[in-house]
Amino acid sequence: MKAKALARFAILTAAALVLGYIESLFPLFAGMPGIKLGLSNTVLLYAIYILGGRAAAALMVLKVLLSGLLFSGLSGMLYSLAGGVLSLAAMLFARRIKNIGTVGVSVLGAVAHNAAQIAVACLVTGQTVLLFTYFPFLLLSAAVTGTLTGIAAKYVIKYIGKK
Repeated sequence: MKAKALARFAILTAAALVLGYIESLFPLFAGMPGIKLGLSNTVLLYAIYILGGRAAAALMVLKVLLSGLLFSGLSGMLYSLAGGVLSLAAMLFARRIKNIGTVGVSVLGAVAHNAAQIAVACLVTGQTVLLFTYFPFLLLSAAVTGTLTGIAAKYVIKYIGKK
């Protein structure tokens, strides 16, 4: 990896960590676990569109590991990794579909992230029925937050691009 590419990757990793940390300081809906804006996903969307799938995957893994070590611990890492892997896979797939833009890719990623986290919660707690009653609320929040994150990423990609 060249120095310029490595520096860009380090900046994106730091930006994702900082945005994730800032977001954790201001819960979007207190008392409703799993619902957050997903500001760091703006960075991941940028990576998908500008740097490609491999760099985006590396960025997601680094963000999960570092934020887990710094802020959330092993259980947080488990939920974040499951959500990150499924979300990234969904976004990379959606990115290839001709008429789906940045906002649509973001919403699909948000929905996939919530689905993976619900699946992990079901495995960990065994509360399948109870957790699936919460899933519609997560889907609604994914549509809203995914749209907002997608709009932000669209403008970041448009105005920053490969600069």
